[in-house]
Amino acid sequence: MPETTRYSYLGPAGTFTWEALGQVKGADSGEWVSVNNVGEALEDVQQGRSTYAMIAIENSIEGGVSATQDALALAPELRMVGEYMVPVRFVLATRPGGSLEGVTTIAAHAVAYAQCRGWLEKNLPQHHHVPASSNVQAALGVTEGGLADAAIAPPGIREQASVDVVAEDIGDNPNAQTRFVLVRKGGVAPERTGADKTSIIAELPDDKPGRLLEMLEQFATRGVNMSLLESRPIGDSMGRYRFVIDLDGHIEDERVADALMGLRRFSPNVIYLGSYPRANGHVPSVSSHNSDEAFAEARQWIERLRHGSQNEA
Repeated sequence: MPETTRYSYLGPAGTFTWEALGQVKGADSGEWVSVNNVGEALEDVQQGRSTYAMIAIENSIEGGVSATQDALALAPELRMVGEYMVPVRFVLATRPGGSLEGVTTIAAHAVAYAQCRGWLEKNLPQHHHVPASSNVQAALGVTEGGLADAAIAPPGIREQASVDVVAEDIGDNPNAQTRFVLVRKGGVAPERTGADKTSIIAELPDDKPGRLLEMLEQFATRGVNMSLLESRPIGDSMGRYRFVIDLDGHIEDERVADALMGLRRFSPNVIYLGSYPRANGHVPSVSSHNSDEAFAEARQWIERLRHGSQNEA
């Protein structure tokens, strides 16, 4: 009998990460392992306790999830193999019989709290925030007599906890989304689809003027678009940063592979996080001189020159 595939996710059931995992083809037949944080999910995969981990990587309002980016920088053996988008909506939940007027302390995950801050400051200006590992856990804590008398939670929270919803749609941006990635340990990238993304982390060789521009030129000169560029402190000294980068394209695309080779020669540390299908199916526009055929023809031209042929097409 084949071994059951295990998936670690930020739980408990009902979180946005849980929703993202529900989009993975075939995951419904596996075992879902609820964990308390991203580090624990990635550790499960690294140690072989789980085959995959579903983790939040970016929010359309708050940007990159720094805890995830920092954890991936320390785990170069992990690979992203899929991308999933989840609309982000929030409600305010209290113990049964509670009211909005009686709320003074609010439990919430830090990212969710940041996305509801405007509504909270307008409607509950005297409130205090109690950090929680997830928004579902925050709501469960409220029902169990925790430190908070209300929680920011997903709209379906009443399926997971015995709470009353005293306010709906409290997020500051109704179009907010969170991007999740499915991660495994090692292995080859999923086959390219033409609508792919490649994620990497890179460091600059030193702090000389123009180094960031030199790094970006590795992509610009090959026609590779960046859909994400964020800096994170390396932590070994003040002013040292690594860059989290998403590229349009797959490592099997000639332009992407050539850009990565250029970056490898330039940067003292490049971490390849994976190539995987984009959630939105976007197919990048590629000029003819950056196509696979153009790169192949250029290599063939060099080979002809090396073997003594004339400098001709």
